[in-house]
Amino acid sequence: MRVPDLYVASSRGRAILCAFLLLALPLTSGAAEGQLTPLLEHPQAPTFELEDMDGEWHRLEQYRGQVVVVNFWATWCPPCREELPSLQRLWEDKRDQGLVVLGVNVGEDAERIFFFTADYPVDFPLLLDRDSAVIEAWPVRGIPTTFILDREGRMAYRAIGAREFDAPELRARVRELLDD
Repeated sequence: MRVPDLYVASSRGRAILCAFLLLALPLTSGAAEGQLTPLLEHPQAPTFELEDMDGEWHRLEQYRGQVVVVNFWATWCPPCREELPSLQRLWEDKRDQGLVVLGVNVGEDAERIFFFTADYPVDFPLLLDRDSAVIEAWPVRGIPTTFILDREGRMAYRAIGAREFDAPELRARVRELLDD
């Protein structure tokens, strides 16, 4: 799902793309609160190696044995901004139990993300998918999209659109994976 840089660079292009992505979101109120779509076949997550904001490299394989939340997002995406604080709280609450959260920013540079985090601070790694190669390899249909991987690196759940990561249903699914 590579979006041409020139198209996203204009404010009109961002507004049109954001409107399209919002139309693709689930229309039920419960979906935005805490529902996750189980991926019944539990496909293996496509591997990646991405640099974070500090210049450190992260390979998905290095987190094998932990439950991993992979969140695809962008600074210009209002639903992405909406869900970041609750994603941070989930990570703070569950990281000592083996939860890893990786925020995969799509197509933006480190400087833009750095300034963005002044208003939306997070402590989990923000990875740079500068050329959109990772988002193209994953079954992403819009942003934000979040995947929750089990300890074997298989996709257990997917959420298309913003979620409230404090929602009891969502927390219960994460807890079940952590308890396995």
